Amino acid sequence: MTDPTPFADIRRLIETMPGPDRDATAAIAAREARLTKPAGALGRMEQLVAWLGAWQGKAMPTLDRPLVCVFAGSHGVTKRGVSAFPDAVNRQMLENFAAGGGAINQICAAYGLGFKVFDLAIDLPTGDITQDAALDEKATVATMAFGMEAVAAGTDCVGVGEMGIGNTTIAAAIYAALFGGAPSHWVGRGTGLDEAGIARKVAAVEAALAHHAGHLDDPLEVLRRLGGREVAAMAGAILAARLQRVPVVLDGYVATAAAAVLHALDPRALDHCLAGHVSAEGAHAEVLERLGLVPLLALGMRLGEGSGAGMAVGLLKGALACHRDMATFEQAGVSGKAGVSGKAE
Repeated sequence: MTDPTPFADIRRLIETMPGPDRDATAAIAAREARLTKPAGALGRMEQLVAWLGAWQGKAMPTLDRPLVCVFAGSHGVTKRGVSAFPDAVNRQMLENFAAGGGAINQICAAYGLGFKVFDLAIDLPTGDITQDAALDEKATVATMAFGMEAVAAGTDCVGVGEMGIGNTTIAAAIYAALFGGAPSHWVGRGTGLDEAGIARKVAAVEAALAHHAGHLDDPLEVLRRLGGREVAAMAGAILAARLQRVPVVLDGYVATAAAAVLHALDPRALDHCLAGHVSAEGAHAEVLERLGLVPLLALGMRLGEGSGAGMAVGLLKGALACHRDMATFEQAGVSGKAGVSGKAE
């Protein structure tokens, strides 16, 4: 029987996800073998270029129009005292981004990255997940669709990040629902909670899981019941990027929660994604391991707002520059490995 629900469209899109371009990766490997360096000498930087090419479908990848997208939402669960900062910070931070005052503004400027912020009804909190669903099904799909539209034509790499007071509680609830275990295992300090605040945060996640028990077998139900608008939008952006052959760099703990929902629907759904960094927040390292993602950076960051993703895209640009602009043995007149011709075939 055909699924008539709004979620059916999302499931159909996941079924149509393209795979990597093997011809592109073969061409990249062939060029890599002729560059003026020992084989494998740039380590993971070489793998990153192959990853870019595989998902862009290009024998010579590009990073001409990289974009960092930050999705901003607000959450009803904040009334439970789960954050060290008030909800007013949501609007204030949007204004700070617009004025160019955020950390992510500086990172994007330093590395030549595009930057867009998406206000997802920031003044309208989602339902308190301890007592209600965050969103209904239609609103969840509509928000995912909005996130899909954020992947602009011509963008060749997308960094996905978020901003929203209380959303580390949301992420912890999603991880607990998807992976099981005690809620306390997934709850961290977020923006700097004291011990009493952490206890309130754990209690909120426990209450949310109890309230929605029996409805969390479907990852999309986990998203709508325990998630938020920024999480749904990030999931949509990640999926749209896959369909458009745009590689994705994930930010931290909350952005990875959106990715985890897609992974639970289909483990292949994150093959075009790179973990920009491992956050200092809670169990992010374990989440990445469960998703099969090896973080590019480990800087002890826990800011969110796409900061780790932006730093990682900067490193990607360096890796690509080496592959694209380094001379071959033949061009430089440098002898190749003994017994191996340096000539191009």
